[in-house]
Amino acid sequence: MIWLNLLLCIAVIGFAGARLSRYGDVIAEKTGMGRGWVGLILLATVTSLPELVSGISAVTIAGVPDIAVGDVLGSCVFNLAILVVVDFLHPGESIYSRASRGHILSAGFGIVLIGAVAFSLLLARREETLAIGHIGAYTPLIIALYLLAMRTLHQYERRELAEFAGDVAERYAHVSLRRAAIGYALAAVVVVAAGIWLPFVGAEIAREMGWHDSFVGTLFVAAATSTPEVAVTVAAVRLGALDMAVANLLGSNLFDILILAIDDIFYLKGPILAHVSQAHALSAVSAIIMTGMAVVGLFYRPAGPLWRSVSWISLFMLALYLLNSYILFRHGA
Repeated sequence: MIWLNLLLCIAVIGFAGARLSRYGDVIAEKTGMGRGWVGLILLATVTSLPELVSGISAVTIAGVPDIAVGDVLGSCVFNLAILVVVDFLHPGESIYSRASRGHILSAGFGIVLIGAVAFSLLLARREETLAIGHIGAYTPLIIALYLLAMRTLHQYERRELAEFAGDVAERYAHVSLRRAAIGYALAAVVVVAAGIWLPFVGAEIAREMGWHDSFVGTLFVAAATSTPEVAVTVAAVRLGALDMAVANLLGSNLFDILILAIDDIFYLKGPILAHVSQAHALSAVSAIIMTGMAVVGLFYRPAGPLWRSVSWISLFMLALYLLNSYILFRHGA
């Protein structure tokens, strides 16, 4: 029954995520915002709602901060692993040869934000965590960096990326903006409801299987809460909106780190990173390396695929994701 509950969560989130993708595409078309900006802001925020709700639920009701932190950092790693799926689904050539180089900016901010978390985890290991009341000093820093990232990306979008939206001919003439907004809101509610349930399912799996909370949070809960990213990304690739797909994944990582700061505010026992396993630092470092590889791919633009349409960069990222999961399974505490 525990595994059925997990599969049910994944199925519900996946279905709602597919609806989010369609209605997000409608909103992009009707408002003229562009698919790239919708992917970076609107889709990335809403597809990360499961991590937000699961994290708050985990630190307040379930009392499992390791699952909350593991969910956030595991989702960052998992989102980057989804790029491998995008690379596989994209016909003909690697995504790094076609995606806009403007994604390097959001990837760079992702490295900075995840690096701040890794730095704070290492300080917590030495019991040198700086605190402001019950929250860590890193929390206002993360919030400030996130707001700076959004402002900078918005300015860059307006100035440089006219083609980032990937506009196509009108295809949703029969769907009104009002209908799209209502459908989008309903799908978001379903995602939130399933997200509330997830940390309890994860805690039960950890208890029954004798696994570490850090491993369960990083692998199972993170994969489940990242199901909307999978659904939205696959749908975007099928729509031909490659930049919307990539922007959704990189934007979700930015919002996920903001979620960690929100979790810290709701966790009243002290700075959350001082009360979790140091094994999470491995996920943070893995996410930094994988994001760095994405930057290399976007800048270098590999000439040809290593296997089918998949580049060597994506295969390296997949191998690092699997290695991260294995080490957490063997040595997570």
